[in-house]
Amino acid sequence: PQGAARRQRVCSAAVALPSLCLRTVELYFSFTMDSDEETLLLVLLLIKKKRILNKKQKKKKPKTTLPLFCITQQTEFYKVKSYSDQKFQNYLRLSRKQFYELLSRLEPYIGKQNTTFKNTICAEERLFITLRFLAEGCSLTNLYHTYNRGLSTICAIVREVCRAIYENLHTIYIPELQEEDWLIIANGYYTKANFPNCLGAIDGKHIRVIKPEHSGSLYYNYKNYFSIVLLAICDSNYCFTYIDVGSYGKASDSQIFKNSNFYKRLHEQDLNIPNPLPITNDGPPVPFIFIGDEAFGISNFIQRPYAGNHLNEKKRIFNYRLSRARRYIECSFGIMANKWRILHRPINVQIPFAEDIVRACCVLHNLLRKTDSKQSSSNPTMLRYDLQNIQQNQNNHPQISATTIRDTLADYFVSPEGELSWQTMKI
Repeated sequence: PQGAARRQRVCSAAVALPSLCLRTVELYFSFTMDSDEETLLLVLLLIKKKRILNKKQKKKKPKTTLPLFCITQQTEFYKVKSYSDQKFQNYLRLSRKQFYELLSRLEPYIGKQNTTFKNTICAEERLFITLRFLAEGCSLTNLYHTYNRGLSTICAIVREVCRAIYENLHTIYIPELQEEDWLIIANGYYTKANFPNCLGAIDGKHIRVIKPEHSGSLYYNYKNYFSIVLLAICDSNYCFTYIDVGSYGKASDSQIFKNSNFYKRLHEQDLNIPNPLPITNDGPPVPFIFIGDEAFGISNFIQRPYAGNHLNEKKRIFNYRLSRARRYIECSFGIMANKWRILHRPINVQIPFAEDIVRACCVLHNLLRKTDSKQSSSNPTMLRYDLQNIQQNQNNHPQISATTIRDTLADYFVSPEGELSWQTMKI
């Protein structure tokens, strides 16, 4: 009976071990146990404690995906998909139809395969997150909280999708222009801006960035903040026909343009620019040109305003007419920045990432301009230029200086054929 009672106490103490601290059990043994029982229970205690320590030391495998309930019920992605069409468009800046057309083009490049160990984020959600980041201008940290995704995952998604948008869609929405395309642009400027032989307006826009490490003053611009430069050319429908992204903020527009691939190809006559055409019925052929502000140097391909404060009426009218045509590039920048509000605040990422963001915004800007059902046809009704006129004058384009081109245009703007009835009131 005494042995049975002892065994019963041993079992009771062993069961109680997980809930007792080591010191408590030792005291209990010292007052109530025989030596054999105490030894046995101490051994059991040490074994139990060893097992507990082993469990604590095991590394817990981190969860790579959220629980299904969190993903399907709590994230913004699934909530916004149920929005009305207008609310959906306000949220992403693209209509539902535009969104899914864009998704169909990008899915082969941004989609990921599910594996045995985890389910990947679908291409639809990846594009959704990126468009929201560009449209709202919110921080990556804000997206991390909104969509219940890891911060590094959000960063990787946004950069990958921005890069895919530019690399796979720029040939569609910012294509290489042919001679016929340039003539359509020239017709647009002649019809809408009353400016002949114009192939586009050129200007630079400073994109705010957080100062990169060890960059000194390279990105510090004359406006007293850090930036990279977007140099762009646009047509009369506010669509970009050329972009150059990533130059230092301290560089001038003219310097950036002269270092660009576009400038090199322009001087090598490798851009399919049409041959010169007269701007009056009996005038000499005048080259097709691009127009810029005072920051650009005058050349056979670029026209800028007359400099100085004491200009005669003809020169002031020329400056007004050039400024009137040049407003298209300024409006293009404004339309894009108001649509994709990431461009309204300093972009707090590495410079290559910021360049991917800006390029993606330019492609998306053109996508909206070209697919918006409210936009009128890009072909103006008044066709001043066509391929037949070019072919008839292909052998008739003598060299003409840049200042002569500007003077010829200035004369045209005050002639009965080229003047506007209200232009004198604007100078």
